Amino acid sequence: MFAKFRLAAAALGLVLWTTTAFAQDVTKIRFSLDWKLQGIHAWFLWAQEKGYFKDEKLDVTIDQGEGSAGAVTRVMTGAYDAAFGDANAVIQSAALKPGEAPLIVYMMYSRAPFALLTKAGSSIKTIKDLEGKKIGAPAAGATVKMLPLMAKKNGIDYSKISLLSVAPNLQEQLLLQDQVEAIAIFTATSYMNLVALNLDPDKDFRWIYYADAGADLYSNCIIVSQKLAKEKPEAVKGLVRAINRSIKEVIANPDAAIDILVKTEPLVKRDIEKRRLIYVYKTLMDTPEARQIGMGDVLDARIEESSAMIKEAFELPRAPKFDEVFGRAFLPPKADRMMPVLSN
Repeated sequence: MFAKFRLAAAALGLVLWTTTAFAQDVTKIRFSLDWKLQGIHAWFLWAQEKGYFKDEKLDVTIDQGEGSAGAVTRVMTGAYDAAFGDANAVIQSAALKPGEAPLIVYMMYSRAPFALLTKAGSSIKTIKDLEGKKIGAPAAGATVKMLPLMAKKNGIDYSKISLLSVAPNLQEQLLLQDQVEAIAIFTATSYMNLVALNLDPDKDFRWIYYADAGADLYSNCIIVSQKLAKEKPEAVKGLVRAINRSIKEVIANPDAAIDILVKTEPLVKRDIEKRRLIYVYKTLMDTPEARQIGMGDVLDARIEESSAMIKEAFELPRAPKFDEVFGRAFLPPKADRMMPVLSN
């Protein structure tokens, strides 16, 4: 009897030890989105729902954001371990605070979604027409953060542009009510917001793309804190693997991905968010460059060109080198990162 008791106690001890060891082996990651939940965040929710983070021994908490540049700040302050943030804000941070700047570990948007939006009849036809005009934008938005660069590239006086800080969900409304003359936006967000308002984004509005005005920049990417990259490199690789896997599956199953989004945030409009997801993939992610080098990767020279451009525009003390900004070692093999075919 006593022998049976000892055997049972030993078995219980083994179970408790195994459970404790597993719990200690799990890495907790606080992950910030760039914005409120939309179709473009479906891959992160997919990884959570399908258990891919758990498969990588990760306990990931996903929170909504207030801007892609703001997401970089969240990681720098230590409030979050990783985020879906703006690559250009990372470059700025690396120039000013190299010991605190996050590291890019997976590029999502090979083409930047930065643009100015005006009404079709507006006197603002190019970046050069911004002097003396009132522009509305969220203070933490990457598009407005890059406006000084656009001003410098196009020879206008940035101090003569009037900026109005607005809530993200009010941008289009303020433009429609003529409270501002243009808004600094993410194309995917505003395009679908206008569709939701039963407006024609192509006929009723003018889109002034930063990429067409001298700034061929990368944009949203997966970033991690230096602390996480140094202390838990395998966890970072696991995070990237889970997201990379999810992107491929979401593109193959967009309807199922939107089901998960609606389950998480019931107030979103299914048709709008599916269209937003497809729009972003087609216009910002599935580029000729990404098809050539694979999802998540970047061209070294293009990063350094961006770094030099941002240094000049913001009068930074230096232009960060490639390896200060991007961590290619965390990427899965190229064979696992080829652009998937979109299923409509």
